[in-house]
Amino acid sequence: MIDTQEPVVSAELVAVLVAVSDGEPRVLTTDGGQALPAGPFQHTHRSLQTGLRDWVETQTHHPVGYVEQLYTFADRDRFDAQGTRIVSVSYVGLTREVGQPDVAQVIWQDCYRYFPWEDWREGTPSIIQQTIVPALLTWCEQDESLRALRRQRVNYSFGLEGAIWNEDFVLQRYELLYEAGLLPESCRRRQQEQQAQGKQDALGLGMRHDHRRILATGLARLRAKIKYRPVVFELMPPEFTLLQLQQAVEALAGRGLHKQNFRRLIEQQALVEETGAMSMGGSGRPAKLFRFRGDVLFERAISGSKLPLAKQAR
Repeated sequence: MIDTQEPVVSAELVAVLVAVSDGEPRVLTTDGGQALPAGPFQHTHRSLQTGLRDWVETQTHHPVGYVEQLYTFADRDRFDAQGTRIVSVSYVGLTREVGQPDVAQVIWQDCYRYFPWEDWREGTPSIIQQTIVPALLTWCEQDESLRALRRQRVNYSFGLEGAIWNEDFVLQRYELLYEAGLLPESCRRRQQEQQAQGKQDALGLGMRHDHRRILATGLARLRAKIKYRPVVFELMPPEFTLLQLQQAVEALAGRGLHKQNFRRLIEQQALVEETGAMSMGGSGRPAKLFRFRGDVLFERAISGSKLPLAKQAR
């Protein structure tokens, strides 16, 4: 007799919560940095977003502010140990890191520990030419029928041979490295052994399940969004300097900004206003403090807000 019973399907809610602290992009994690806050959608949850907020606040004790739905991951091979098919509904949000979490195994991690090849603020990361490119070129040669297509994908994703690095291709680069077998997630047994020993792979810190893929998707969304929406202000304190604002944008984008162009653009678009106060402390001269003009949020959501990303060498 053929068993026609359909497998049980469970919905998981996953949160990518990002902050910028001291000019560095940070993500809130559980399991000592090996997972994102997550939990099953339950019948008691009024909505998906309500369920997400409940899980994040229960697991991390961190309040959830601005969030938006990111993506639904429902690949056919996503099953747990009991054979239940898992559909993950992910959300991405911006917040501010306030002190150290008071829950064991809940920590803020630098986003670029997971994606060391994505931080171009000081120029091309050495890991690209020293480790990634040689490994990917070897992978390209492993299948003669796919060699040209693979090489094209490598060039396009990593800005090689005349192609330009596109900071928005976070997910494409991650998935290319995954497909080439270069990540711990490419081999689950290898990943489990490394996690048990607390080791970091040469190509970044791995995560349980496919949470690093979800994190890559979230970072790509934020990088694209900060170019045309003023969501970066969700990261800022009530008062801030223009340098702090620029550093927050650079941290998310993983790219440098033209200082004068950035400030001219902020002025032209009237995104901020002076508070009349000056920053105190620090080694440099006091700087003017600004605050976000709340009345421009709706305007910018319609007209967009371009940010002057610095061009990198090819």
